[in-house]
Formats: sequence, structure tokens, C-alpha cells
Amino acid sequence: MSEMSAVPPETSEMTMAAAINSGFHLAMEADDKIVVLGEDIEDPIGGPFKTSKGLSTKFGTRRVRSTPIAEGAIAGTAVGLALGGYRPVAEIMFFDFITLALDQVVNHAAKFRYMTGGATPTPITVTTVIGSSHFGAQHAQSLEAWIMHTPGINVVMPATPHDAKGLLMTCLRSPDPCLFIQHSGLLYSRKEQVPVGPYAIPFGQANIVRPGRDVTLVTYGTQVATCLEAAGALAEQGVEAEVIDLRTLVPLDFPTVLASVERTRRAVVVHEATQFCGPGAEISSRIHEELFNELLAPVVRVGGAYTPVPFSKALSAYPTAEKVVRKVRELM
Repeated sequence: MSEMSAVPPETSEMTMAAAINSGFHLAMEADDKIVVLGEDIEDPIGGPFKTSKGLSTKFGTRRVRSTPIAEGAIAGTAVGLALGGYRPVAEIMFFDFITLALDQVVNHAAKFRYMTGGATPTPITVTTVIGSSHFGAQHAQSLEAWIMHTPGINVVMPATPHDAKGLLMTCLRSPDPCLFIQHSGLLYSRKEQVPVGPYAIPFGQANIVRPGRDVTLVTYGTQVATCLEAAGALAEQGVEAEVIDLRTLVPLDFPTVLASVERTRRAVVVHEATQFCGPGAEISSRIHEELFNELLAPVVRVGGAYTPVPFSKALSAYPTAEKVVRKVRELM
């Protein structure tokens, strides 16, 4: 499988949820060692966001099994299955609940390959969802920086249906643990043409979704759309912003980021996660370390407010296109 081929693939219009579901179906058809564990994932529910729809009907409940509400048990069972030669998928319904499974994920799955000299890889894919503030502050946190800080886990966060399917299929083939983060606001908000067949998008390969010469906007997930909106507004003011969708946070495509900032000589890092100690802190630091003498201004960040996620949309603590434009204008 590869992201590009000489012959244009057959495509179909899909939401991100449908693209993820398609990826699961294709991967499970190709590899009978892939098993899925999670709350309410069996039909007729098919998962809380329907990304598991049809899997238990097609592959049976021996491979697609609904579990008790016990995230530690889900992750722990997945670790055992991985050590036994399977490729388990552990669905953690909301990212906030990863706290109940952290020991199994960061102390076991992430470290077994290292501790055994490569003898016991743990090819686990942990899937989870962020951004559901209408369920309250305990169902909406963006905690990707926690997992990025742990060596041994790939961290993935797609912004489009196309990327979601391709990155998921890469996760399901990876010999190492992967965290596949979905944003509830993206699962059904947009449709696009997605290849019907299997394809993979390599880890550590960012996508320049809009070229520009004056400033680089580095982002991922929901904030790709925010940055594209900001870039459109800036273009009307004569400022051409380059927008980079990181797609994977571990491994992170620093070569693409640094090459872009070396040209534009200005950078803004944008993410929905809390700005304080968020992923943007590491990205900003790396840009400063590598390109200090090339920068026309310090790298700035636009992130979530340092507060629990508010229930009310009127109190949104997330970045907006207006905030991004304002930061860029300050840099210019």
C-alpha cells in the first residue's frame, strides 16, 4: 500500500467516521490477527461514534468484543493479546479516560520492545476521541502532550477523512503502539472523496496544505481548518501564510517544519490543547534552537486557555481564526 499510485484509485464520498470504518473493515479482512475491544462497539450500536459499525456482524464477537466500562482492563487485555501475537485495537471512548489505562499503555505497551531487546513488540492501536465539550469538562480534554512525552508510542491526529483512513491503516500495521486520536467535531462535519481500497499514509510526513512565503502556521487536527481560514483572511491583507498539517505528532516531521520556517522566517504554532506545556512548546523550542539566527521574530503559540474545557460554547477556550490573524499581524 502507498499513499499515491500511478492509476487514480476508485473513490467514494465519506465522512471521517465512515473513512475510519472503511479502514477497519479492510484491515480486518486482510489480517485475522486484528481484534477490537471497547465499550458498546458491537452491533447494533457499532461504537458511540459509529466507527465500529458492522464489524461485529462481519467478523464475529470473538474479534470485535464489547467490554465492561473498565479502561484499564481494555488496555491490559490488549497488551496481553499483543504479546500473544495479535494486533489488538483498544478503544478508549473519550481521551479523558486514558488516565484509567495509563499504566498499561505507558509502562507496559510502550516499553516491552525496549525492555526485551525487541523480542516482544506490542502492536497495539489505542483509539480515542476528544472535543466533546457538550458532555462536560471530563469528556473533552486534549491530552496528546502526555503521550508524546512517553518514548515508544506513535501519536496520530488526522484532520481530514482521507488522512484518517490512511493513518489508521498505518497504525494497524505498525509493530509499535499507536495512539489514534479522533476529534468529535471532525467525525461528521465534512465529507470528501476517499479511496475505497486500502492505502497508507506514512508516519512523520506532514502535509503542506497551503503554500506561503511570509509566515508558517504549524498545526494539526481541528486547527487545520482554523489556520486555513486565518490564511485566507491574511491573504486579503497581503500576507501569504503557509499552513502545515503535522498529521502525526510522534514521529513529528521537523524537517518539513524547519524548511518552511527557514523560508518564511516567522512561525505560529496553533493547537486546541492547552497552550501551557502543550505540544507547541516543544515545536517552538525546536524551531528556536535550529533557526534562531534566521528568524525575524520569536515563534509564538496560539493554544487552548489554561482552564478546564467549559460546557458552554459561549465560553470557548479554543483558538479562533481571529486570534491567529492577530498573532500573525503582531509578528509582521
